[in-house]
Amino acid sequence: MKELMLVGEYYTSIDPELDAERERAKDLLYDFNMMRPTKRAERERIIRELFGHAGKNCWIESVFNCDYGYNISVGDNFYANTGCCILDCARVTIGDNVWFGPNIGIYTPEHVFDAEERTAGWEHSLPVTIGDNVWVCGGATIVGGVTIGSNSIIAAGAVVVRDVPDSVIVGGVPARVIRQITEADRLNLGPGAR
Repeated sequence: MKELMLVGEYYTSIDPELDAERERAKDLLYDFNMMRPTKRAERERIIRELFGHAGKNCWIESVFNCDYGYNISVGDNFYANTGCCILDCARVTIGDNVWFGPNIGIYTPEHVFDAEERTAGWEHSLPVTIGDNVWVCGGATIVGGVTIGSNSIIAAGAVVVRDVPDSVIVGGVPARVIRQITEADRLNLGPGAR
């Protein structure tokens, strides 16, 4: 079932190997979520043990949850505020300089539509890719199969169900492009301010 899951085919998560891998992740997450925030080195060690890849300067607030962890790859300077949940049955690839507000959900699995097959546990999972310099505002949801372009902003409470181009602001349910991010959005604070 794991091989089927990883290639995006239909699988059932009711499987001893997948059960054991989820239990491993939940044990690590318990330790992470119960640890004092000031124990930065220990918290970072757990994230690096859990994730497939974590770049430099990766900080995740408690409470954080995921399914497996090994399907998550984050670049440099990643920050996730409290309440982040990444269901990583497929790959979740996050670029450099990405910020998550509180209560962000990334959900790669999709259960089948037929009630009998769904009750039997059949699902498939689609990857999520987030480019560099993306800000995902609080309460946003990103579903499987979506790519978010670099330099974009996902507005608070948005539900992203289709790809997002580079350098735009999207919002709503389902999320749609609100506008392009342009030079007019710069603060232009002058030399030395950056």
